[in-house]
Amino acid sequence: MGSDHYFSAQPSTPFTRKHIRVTLAGEERMVSTAGGIFSPEGIDKGTAVLLNEVPAPPSSGDLLDIGCGWGPIALSMALASPDATVHAIDVNERSLELTRENANALSLQNVVATTPDAVDEGVRFQTIWSNPPIRVGKEVLHQILLQWIPRLAPGGTAWLVVQKNLGSDSLQSWLKRELPAGFSVTRHSTAKSFRILRVDRPVVDEAAGS
Repeated sequence: MGSDHYFSAQPSTPFTRKHIRVTLAGEERMVSTAGGIFSPEGIDKGTAVLLNEVPAPPSSGDLLDIGCGWGPIALSMALASPDATVHAIDVNERSLELTRENANALSLQNVVATTPDAVDEGVRFQTIWSNPPIRVGKEVLHQILLQWIPRLAPGGTAWLVVQKNLGSDSLQSWLKRELPAGFSVTRHSTAKSFRILRVDRPVVDEAAGS
């Protein structure tokens, strides 16, 4: 593929849709995928672990999926929380188009699929679910996480799935060091060579006092 990756803004491979059956929110559903995006063959192992391990998302407010691909995480949150607004972000325009199409096919009106820079700066998220794009490289990954995790609403929680051999433990240590005072970072669970990291924002920020 040369320089064409799932994190390319505009993949050079042909945009040829294919339809697959996957299980989302406990039911089998038909979705569209295509080449040039992350995991076009179905739900990847890491995302499957995340969806199986984390508690149900908040029923309302703004929810975030970082690196949405064709939409399995965002669609799952939207199905579980129809009164919430699910922001699905990706730099890959094809991924965003497929997420929108899949949301429409599932009659979900609460999914907003956009590039990161299109999200209103004032939005704060009740929860963040992400299978973060580890393969973009450590520097870019760190920038992404420091851009979004501090935007949790007070009392909000982020859930990240990271493969153990791709640095989940070192990422956990880095998050503990780099996130603002009061944020807590813990290992929620381990399953099938993946770790689920949990990040909690305090209800009252330490810097602001009580």
